[in-house]
Amino acid sequence: MHIWGKGAIIPEVATSQLLGGTKRKEKNGKEVMPMSKFTIGLDFGTNSVRAVIVRVEDGEEVATSVWNYRRGEEGVIVDPKDPHLARQDPRDYVEGLEDCVKEAIAVAKANCKDFSSEDVIGIGVDTTGSTPLPVDGNGTPLAFYDEFKDDPNAMAWLWKDHTSFAEAEAITQKASEIRPHYLAKYGGRYSSEWFWAKIWHCSKVARKVYEAAYTWVEIADWIPALLTGTTHPSVLKRCICAAGHKGMFNPSWGGYPDEEFIAALDPILLKVRKTLPDKAYHIGHKAGGLTKEWADKLGLREGIPVAIGAFDAHLGGVGSGVAPEILVKIIGTSTCDITVWPLEEPLPDIPGLCGIVPESVLPNYHGLEAGQSAVGDIFNWFVREIKPWGEIEGSHEALSEKAEKLLPGESGLLALDWHNGNRTILVDQRLTGLIVGLTLHSEPAEIYRALIEATAFGARVIMERFEEYGVKINRIIACGGIPEKNPLVMQIYADVLNRTIEIASSSQTCALGAAIAGAVVAGKENGGYDNFQEALEKMTGIRDEKYEPIQRHVKIYDRLYRLYRRLHDIFGTQNYTDNLYDLMKELLDIRDKVRVGET
Repeated sequence: MHIWGKGAIIPEVATSQLLGGTKRKEKNGKEVMPMSKFTIGLDFGTNSVRAVIVRVEDGEEVATSVWNYRRGEEGVIVDPKDPHLARQDPRDYVEGLEDCVKEAIAVAKANCKDFSSEDVIGIGVDTTGSTPLPVDGNGTPLAFYDEFKDDPNAMAWLWKDHTSFAEAEAITQKASEIRPHYLAKYGGRYSSEWFWAKIWHCSKVARKVYEAAYTWVEIADWIPALLTGTTHPSVLKRCICAAGHKGMFNPSWGGYPDEEFIAALDPILLKVRKTLPDKAYHIGHKAGGLTKEWADKLGLREGIPVAIGAFDAHLGGVGSGVAPEILVKIIGTSTCDITVWPLEEPLPDIPGLCGIVPESVLPNYHGLEAGQSAVGDIFNWFVREIKPWGEIEGSHEALSEKAEKLLPGESGLLALDWHNGNRTILVDQRLTGLIVGLTLHSEPAEIYRALIEATAFGARVIMERFEEYGVKINRIIACGGIPEKNPLVMQIYADVLNRTIEIASSSQTCALGAAIAGAVVAGKENGGYDNFQEALEKMTGIRDEKYEPIQRHVKIYDRLYRLYRRLHDIFGTQNYTDNLYDLMKELLDIRDKVRVGET
């Protein structure tokens, strides 16, 4: 294993789902249950936390439980006066953790004959990110104190918080002047979604919070530390996933950005920089052992290993069986695109990516991350805010049914998928959405389909950027809520990308990836695995159904994509020039030919 670089708990019944146990072998003509081992995967998402209990031998999910965050709007603290603000109350993490795990264990005990909490051998954790949290000198979140409990600035700064766009631009500018190699591993631009930009912004708008905080910790690091009693900053272990992709940590320059660079940004940031360690760890390392306090709360054995945390997308890649030349697309409210590249093979810096980080996904591989800032959020915006045709006729289900009957290009519409900015490849959160081609005859289903197509075009931009720099994509595996719920979206993606889209077998790939990490840190001697290769072979899989591109649609989408790229480049890049006089006319030409069957 590599090491890189120098409140009150409110019990509440969770939503749970049985996924069942199975009989395995026969003895004297009778079916009996084996002595199985299990791991727990904890997935702290944007709106909820879920716990999944997984059988180690085959990855079967025997129980899952979901606990919706109680504070804010669907778990997100927002500000009507500032659409860029998005925070989470860490009390939701603690309350949800206890209730969710206890409920999952209860379900497993009641319904899975071979389950025993004594046979849980490891725990893994994934979270959103970058979601940094201000803590005091003992590692206690400031939001746990009465003084700060209602202050959003003292809470976790959620990944989708974009209040720090000015600071992100300043970091990009300064790095380009004095540390260009920093930017090279970050796709050329620093994002307002990331660690340093958010902390810097806090120092400007909430000085009291900033001064009260000893340091800032990603929740991907804080949750495992909470379970293992290692929240004190002197012993808390930072994961290479968060540090590398969002915190400018890289072993090639000795870890986090050097103090000279940080001081050049703003000397006030040195306070935080001095608290950061020289080491960061991949998910094959242990954060520590489960404390007696948490073992008693959850009904588990004291001391079972808890893996180093990681972001949900990266562990979603693990839970989907990521490997070289496989692109895993985690498609939900936003998307993340994850692939890996062997450490020993040369890899160029790739502009626009969210980082190239050694071992951020799997040991012995570079982790490559890209993504889109909004996908499902765009569809939800249309349904919830625009409210076409009312709640019944304007539901996702009804709109999808109508949109499915449309042919590509039939509406004459073309959209840009930047309703929450652009994450890859432009890395600009100030970009906004666009719909071209609207007429007095445009219908909601046509707009809905155009929004789906826009996200697929954005996905194609990302895939082409990987391949442009030599990262082959021979397979695409999709996971997340949308691939399971909306066949229309997946078929459009297959057509736009001109690739077969496979679907991961697990409905909870992020939590499964966390559970796999738990199995590896437990080790083979305890019923787990000694390496991720073996664990992935045993615990991941692909469903039988897949989406094949329809070649007639591919031809039309190729033409529409060329128009999308023109809009993408003229609105999203500084030096691109184009005359868009013909664009609307070409949309109409495509529309008219499709309607009469000429394409």
